[in-house]
Amino acid sequence: MSAVVETNSLTKRYHEKLAVNALNLTIEEGEIFGFLGPNGAGKTTTILMLLGLTEPTSGKASVCGFDPTLDPLEVKRRVGYLPENPGFYEDLSARENLLYMARLNRIPEEEARRRTAEVLDQVGLGEDGRRLVKEYSRGMKQRLGIAEVLVKKPVAVILDEPTLGIDPDGAIRILELIRSLNRERNLTVMLSSHALQQVQEICSRVGIIVKGRLIVQGQMDELGRAILKERQWNFLLEVGGGANGLENDLRGINGIDEIEKRSHGLFLRCTRDVRAEVMALIARKNLPLLQLRSEDPTLEEIYLKYFREA
Repeated sequence: MSAVVETNSLTKRYHEKLAVNALNLTIEEGEIFGFLGPNGAGKTTTILMLLGLTEPTSGKASVCGFDPTLDPLEVKRRVGYLPENPGFYEDLSARENLLYMARLNRIPEEEARRRTAEVLDQVGLGEDGRRLVKEYSRGMKQRLGIAEVLVKKPVAVILDEPTLGIDPDGAIRILELIRSLNRERNLTVMLSSHALQQVQEICSRVGIIVKGRLIVQGQMDELGRAILKERQWNFLLEVGGGANGLENDLRGINGIDEIEKRSHGLFLRCTRDVRAEVMALIARKNLPLLQLRSEDPTLEEIYLKYFREA
């Protein structure tokens, strides 16, 4: 694989504010990369620099082999961008919006019509292509935004909060669409989102930016192992009936380092495999065992760990 996005000490200042601080970021060809951080962390500023929409104060960026500052049009030909709130001509149909975008990208008319029909089908809007955009739901507009991005056949896409404000079913459809585009087209995806569970579902690698500084990037399993350190075993325990005193009894088991209450049971962070002792304790207390399963760290735990340290 080769890097589709690569930055070297990329920095952006707005007067006294350091929006992006010496960013060293790599996104490989064909991966779905999650770009995470709180509001004001520098995510949008980074994206704007990668697209050539704002110039860095210092440092370098390469996107699809081009410098966005020197060759912004070459970058835009190869990279699709879906902002948080995509804009359309509301009194035009979805099909008319896409045809207009194709013309702006200098796609010949016959080819534009073919691509428009193709991408509308891809995003599940084939039967709604002649409806006015003002009649679309938020989720339909997001899918239309992805269709607009796909019209120019990009090699990479940058998606900024693509599921924001969408109901759970609509969000699932968006995620499945992103995953299928990545799998079928080897499309490189940079996904900026606050929805950590969604990012964990589809991203192979993540980067976390806080106060303009990229504090960590890597595979999620590697980041998970790093935060575990000596606590290499995590278990979710759920029992039925009255569990009075169970938490105190669990604390008496050597190897249970932390206990966290969850909506369905107790989450145990352990320095060794304590399942045998836990099972024996549950049996002694004559409690029905509903589940005792091993769990890897969630992206939320990884995110909070690095966010707090920053």
